[in-house]
Amino acid sequence: MTTLQVNTAIDHPLPPNILVMEDDLSVAKGLEMVLSEEGYDVNWAGTGELALEAFKQKRYDLLVADLRLPGINGMEVIKQVKEEKPETEVIVITGYGTTSTAVEAMKLGVHDFLPKPFTEDQIKASINEALKEHFEKPTEAVIKEAETEEEKLIQKRQVTQVLNRTTEDRDFWRELMEKGSEALEGYQLSLEAKAAIVSGDLKWINEHVGELTQKQLMFIYKRLEREAW
Repeated sequence: MTTLQVNTAIDHPLPPNILVMEDDLSVAKGLEMVLSEEGYDVNWAGTGELALEAFKQKRYDLLVADLRLPGINGMEVIKQVKEEKPETEVIVITGYGTTSTAVEAMKLGVHDFLPKPFTEDQIKASINEALKEHFEKPTEAVIKEAETEEEKLIQKRQVTQVLNRTTEDRDFWRELMEKGSEALEGYQLSLEAKAAIVSGDLKWINEHVGELTQKQLMFIYKRLEREAW
């Protein structure tokens, strides 16, 4: 499944190359149709093994990756792709997201983590943002986490602001619960910080932010309860 239409959303002379790694044919076909209409050059791999083989044959700007696949799982594919081609952007789509997988994916440099079912607008917006970032950053760029004391202090304040907002803004609470890291745009947060908030990683938050108030903990507890359910 390929298309050679010109994509007008991304300012680039050639249509961006996207690999969809999805074993559900109906989902893959749906994504191919939506992304083709956007002007992307799309290929499909139904297994992790086929996806890795596809990367040996062609350069891809973006991998849209399901996690539960026959054979090698999606997370292992993402690890190998990021090790060999770190400039490749990745968007995870899954109906079986867990706290640990969300954190692991974000640490690997995954651009977004979309739970199924997602809307056409959500996947299009996520892909457009990922590709915009891909073409704007230098090839040798690497993910940089907070290192200086000033950066750590900013990070701590930002995480606290997010958690305080969950106690005051129910719409934000709902958006954060449903959309995950997408709801955190505008905050100066590292990938690890975003993953910790979205997944409810209380250990990370305690280590990097400190003890939280009962009100601040409410979102974390509810997020963990939802995950356990």
